[in-house]
Amino acid sequence: MGEFRFGLEEEYFIVDRRTAAVKSSHAEPFMKRAKKKLGPQLMYELLQSQVEVATTPVDTPKEARQQLRCFRSTLAEAGQSFGIGIVAAGTHPLALPAQQRTTRKRRYATAAKDLGMVAWGNPLCGLHVHVEVPAPERRVELMHRMVPYLPLLLALSTSSPFWATYDTGLLGYRNAANDAFPRTGFPEMFRSMDQYEAYVEALTEPQVIRDSTSIWWALRPSLRHPTLELRLTDCCTAVDDAIAIASLYRALVRYLVRCRGPNRPFCAITRALTEENRWRAQRYGTGGTYFDLTSRRAIEFTALLRRTLDEVAEDVVALGLGREMAHLLTIRDRGTSAHLQLRMYKQLRKEGQTRKRALREVARWLQACSAAGFFIETAPEPQQKAAA
Repeated sequence: MGEFRFGLEEEYFIVDRRTAAVKSSHAEPFMKRAKKKLGPQLMYELLQSQVEVATTPVDTPKEARQQLRCFRSTLAEAGQSFGIGIVAAGTHPLALPAQQRTTRKRRYATAAKDLGMVAWGNPLCGLHVHVEVPAPERRVELMHRMVPYLPLLLALSTSSPFWATYDTGLLGYRNAANDAFPRTGFPEMFRSMDQYEAYVEALTEPQVIRDSTSIWWALRPSLRHPTLELRLTDCCTAVDDAIAIASLYRALVRYLVRCRGPNRPFCAITRALTEENRWRAQRYGTGGTYFDLTSRRAIEFTALLRRTLDEVAEDVVALGLGREMAHLLTIRDRGTSAHLQLRMYKQLRKEGQTRKRALREVARWLQACSAAGFFIETAPEPQQKAAA
């Protein structure tokens, strides 16, 4: 068993196989067949229009890649008899909040009652990455120091440019919508596990929340595992994108464990500037400029990515992640799922398609790519860069 084992969780939309429109209610026969094949690695979600899959803890990207591809192909195959497919993206182009239904389980009913419209009004799918930490008591310290890297990871994952049948103008709208939930966004600035546990106890003792799984920060210590869990990123349409982002996060965890210095002076000002970078990641993604916390100047995404890769070079070698780091540059050059969705949508609109028909075509394309695990075609126009 190696160090810094990791695991991925992906959330998928359940869609009509023919139209790729979101199905607002579960088809129980489909879920029974899929559960028979995938067992506890397939889970229900708060909304009936979504499911979640989770890999086992793994040592290598190859193992994680094989499991994610298996999940997707199994769900696609199981859905054939029931007219069901999946879409892997942060938001679905055609999903309407008012049409969503919560899953009929006590846990979800309690959450829905507590959250009100927020519960059923946010059809959102994320990529969550767990990385084991050798000294679990250091997870809060590491969480604190990891925050400045989060906008970079978000930018690489963006797959949510549409919301409720409209082009939002953002590449990662899921993050903006997710802020409607309580206890989301960047974690609070606790510096020790004791501080974090005191916070959790203050909420659980009077039953404000059931347990720490109701703390939905962008990054959090896991309740069930000795891991630090990344939750900020959009669900990736292509499996290799998800694996590459998870691998960078894994390398960053090892780097921060190995080097005690980076981001130790993280303070309220730095947090506020990092929050600005989170907005730029949501809005501009890999085509944006970011505030450099070191030079106090604006730098382009490519410079930020290359500097981060230089920082974790030793960790990449130790963990055998060279292929995955090279793929991050492919994401930058090709664009994320959000870029590809927008290129297709704009091309269809240019050809005279109505807004909703163009979105239906994007949804069908997403369904095909999600089942395959890779992009089956790309749009020709290069991504545009944002002004500083």
